[in-house]
Amino acid sequence: MAPMVVDLILGWWLVAASRAQQLPRPSLSLHPSQGVSLGDTVTLRCHLPRLAAWVWLFQEGGWSYNKGKEKERDTAEFSFVSTLREHAGRYRCQYRESWSEEASEKSDPVELVLTDVRYPPSSISIHPEQHVGTGTNVTISCWNKDYGATFLLHKDGSSAPIKHQDSSGGGAANFTFLAVTPADSGTYRCSYRPRGYPFVSSPLGDSVMLEVTPTPAPPGTPKLPDPTGAEEQSRANLVMALVRGFVAALVFGLGVFFVIDALSLWIQRDDNCAAITSISLEVAEKAITPVPKYPFSVLLIHCFLF
Repeated sequence: MAPMVVDLILGWWLVAASRAQQLPRPSLSLHPSQGVSLGDTVTLRCHLPRLAAWVWLFQEGGWSYNKGKEKERDTAEFSFVSTLREHAGRYRCQYRESWSEEASEKSDPVELVLTDVRYPPSSISIHPEQHVGTGTNVTISCWNKDYGATFLLHKDGSSAPIKHQDSSGGGAANFTFLAVTPADSGTYRCSYRPRGYPFVSSPLGDSVMLEVTPTPAPPGTPKLPDPTGAEEQSRANLVMALVRGFVAALVFGLGVFFVIDALSLWIQRDDNCAAITSISLEVAEKAITPVPKYPFSVLLIHCFLF
């Protein structure tokens, strides 16, 4: 009886695991996606690849929320009308098609960061200056009262902080950009998250602007080849010239070969004719019947003709 029960449990587990793997993973989004302060209304929206009967919202290390939904809709919304500190955190969602089937995998996480205006904004400075040339090292410093905070550097136009750094003591952090380029130009601000509250943030502080201008090359610097336009045409002409030179050399070599071969055959024919002439004269002298005498020029013509 026991082995049968074990087999049934194992079979049920395998079927459930296989079913869960077949369900596409949902996705989760936050609205608004940033700039949410304590007391604001925020909505977490779970996007479902299939029509589902139940959807769950999980807070990492905290509460879970579940909601039944109408089958004709492919999203489920969870709203906090007036956010509190305990609402800040990392969230995932999950769905189930019916109570008799297993749930899908959880979505990728999203972070709900709440701004607490009771924390004073941080100060900011830039070194060596706001207007620099390409290749300069630039440092942006952020500081405030020592909250043992994690500092974050924001760039206008970016949805998320571009850098973060734990305070090294004294409530300050330095963000260094090595060999800046014009792409680093922009407006920067700082914020911080107090120790023990990783999803609670201070308001954004004052801004600094970084403007990076291209630095002209010093005199005498060789210009890098341009792979397009005139340079490309020059390369094509060079290749064609090399090909034509190779073909000409090949034709010339074949011509020389045929000339040398013809001269070799000519010399061999002269030697054969000389031998034949000598033998003919010797036979004529020994013959009983006198052989008519032919001029030497006639014999040579005979050699060339035969």
